[in-house]
Amino acid sequence: MTSGKYGESNAVDLSDWGRYFAKILAKNLKNTPISVIQVTNIHLLISIFCSWLIIQGYTIESCFLLIIKGVIDAVDGELARLRERPSHVGRYWDTIADTIGLISVMFAFGIFLDWNSIFTFFMILAILFQYSLFNHFSIMMRRLGTGDSTSRLDERSTPMAHEWEKQRNVNFLHFIYVIFFSWQDSIISKLTGRGSKSLVFELTVSSLLGYGVQSIFIFSLALMGALQHLPKLVFGLNGIIMIIIILRSRLVKKSNF
Repeated sequence: MTSGKYGESNAVDLSDWGRYFAKILAKNLKNTPISVIQVTNIHLLISIFCSWLIIQGYTIESCFLLIIKGVIDAVDGELARLRERPSHVGRYWDTIADTIGLISVMFAFGIFLDWNSIFTFFMILAILFQYSLFNHFSIMMRRLGTGDSTSRLDERSTPMAHEWEKQRNVNFLHFIYVIFFSWQDSIISKLTGRGSKSLVFELTVSSLLGYGVQSIFIFSLALMGALQHLPKLVFGLNGIIMIIIILRSRLVKKSNF
């Protein structure tokens, strides 16, 4: 499961298990009129549909479909790479769409499991921070391993649009990203510091917090009829993983990043 997107690194992205299938789908879409943005829209619609299924009580079906959604979520990035058209619009919209999907699904779980709105809010906030931690080291590792600069640790400055995208679209989506996401990226950066020299430990362990692994955990809870324990996963296990990563990142020899 070592991903080529990290170059020759020995890091294992445990959450990236679906990329093999995503690459196959992307190859089949390469010469079609289907755009990267349309693929992103599809996995957003799947998340919304899953939310409806959860509210209706079809938890096993919805949680399985969330795993499929994770594979489709990787297709847009693979398609952009195959077409050699990285996109700031696609990068920002993908994050926004994922967050809309997360909010929709977690509110659905809140309704199904009878959470109050404040508890649901903190569940969403915790998951966003957990994903930000994984994304933080994923970006660092991609830049360290391949020089990929499409995603940045500090997104506060507006990037220049590629020739195949419009600057006004980049400006608009960047503005939304900064308002809703940049603050949490900044907090994570301050908590973690620069990381270890190779970043292998941080990337591998933080990948447990990625969607690919978390969706399998949630599906397992659904199969066991134990979705009431979802908060223990988010605040308990995931919280411990975050603490271990942050401590390791600060205590070991720093990277040259």
